[in-house]
Amino acid sequence: MEHLPSTYTRTEVALLIARLEAGFERDGYGFWAVEVRDETALAGFVGLSPVPEDIPFAPAVEIGWRLARSYWGRGIAHEAAEASLAHGFGPLGLPEIVAYTAAGNERSRRLMERLGMSYDEDGDFDHPRIPAGDPLARHVLYRIARPG
Repeated sequence: MEHLPSTYTRTEVALLIARLEAGFERDGYGFWAVEVRDETALAGFVGLSPVPEDIPFAPAVEIGWRLARSYWGRGIAHEAAEASLAHGFGPLGLPEIVAYTAAGNERSRRLMERLGMSYDEDGDFDHPRIPAGDPLARHVLYRIARPG
């Protein structure tokens, strides 16, 4: 949650899970829970989601990830994100997938680049749900088109 405005309460987590599950029902895709073989803890989630309407480049489909810190640096987000892209470009037939994050989130930006995504310099924006002047307000946009 280092690059998000705040951590979640248990109630907020329950609401998030309900929203994620509703997304699968509505769209046929969403963020998948990520578990690591032979480990009992939930590592986080990775997947695809429609970009909210208040984001400047909507409509679009984003790829996103959130993993517990203890799972960083193990290639888990990369592996799950590659599977998400394959699902988006394969069975879902999406023409393009985007990703966005706070400008200072270098770890996620490096992952976007390792996935083959390109930084869209003209796509930088101030996130409408983060107060102006907050260090997390400025966001960057990355894109990847379906291969072939």
